[in-house]
Amino acid sequence: MIYHVVSVADWNRQASTSIYTPPTFGEEGFIHCCTKAQVAGVLDRYYKGLSDLLLLHLDERKLVHPLKYERATNDELFPHIYGGINRDAVSSIEKIS
Repeated sequence: MIYHVVSVADWNRQASTSIYTPPTFGEEGFIHCCTKAQVAGVLDRYYKGLSDLLLLHLDERKLVHPLKYERATNDELFPHIYGGINRDAVSSIEKIS
């Protein structure tokens, strides 16, 4: 299982699509994800003080686009999806704030 943080507004904006892509996908070319052990750190570093967030629980076996674990600047490996998130790979959605 891997995880992706998304705002409620961004998730709902694409509610009728079968593939979700975050607003930053065009610039970056991949979707940032994390492992369960990395969720707390990601929330603290990038989403502190923000509300209306969701945590997508993704079954990586069901992703239709390539998944690669790549080193971040802190030398930690993070999962990146090179394409959109197909909704059938979302096993559950957790409201986190």
